[in-house]
Amino acid sequence: MKILAVDFGDARTGLAVCDKSELIASPLCVIVDHNRARVIEKILEAAKEQRSEQIVVGNPINMNGTAGPRSELCHQVADELREKSGLPVEMWDERSTTVSAINILNQTDVRGKKRKAVIDAVAAVLILESYMAYRKNHR
Repeated sequence: MKILAVDFGDARTGLAVCDKSELIASPLCVIVDHNRARVIEKILEAAKEQRSEQIVVGNPINMNGTAGPRSELCHQVADELREKSGLPVEMWDERSTTVSAINILNQTDVRGKKRKAVIDAVAAVLILESYMAYRKNHR
């Protein structure tokens, strides 16, 4: 199944997509926009262009397991995507994905403006890889 992953942010939203066999997650793009309605429309366009069959939205749960205001916002985004796309939309724990993305980019020596341009897409890849691993082990 083709799945689109979303790492939603106030200024930058990263997107990643997997192949139909759910083996490889690839960064798609980073949407740079502060307007939530426009970001949602761009996510919907990407889902349509990629022929996505499902959307996974990163859920920024606090490290202690509680849901804060950021998590609530991402749930609202997921609800809008579900309503407007007609696709199944899942929330997925994204704790530590940005830290992991930074570590990956450090190891590959991606710094400065280059890092800022791709970090959210890398975080979306990590969200998607985690979700795909779960699906593989819980079929």
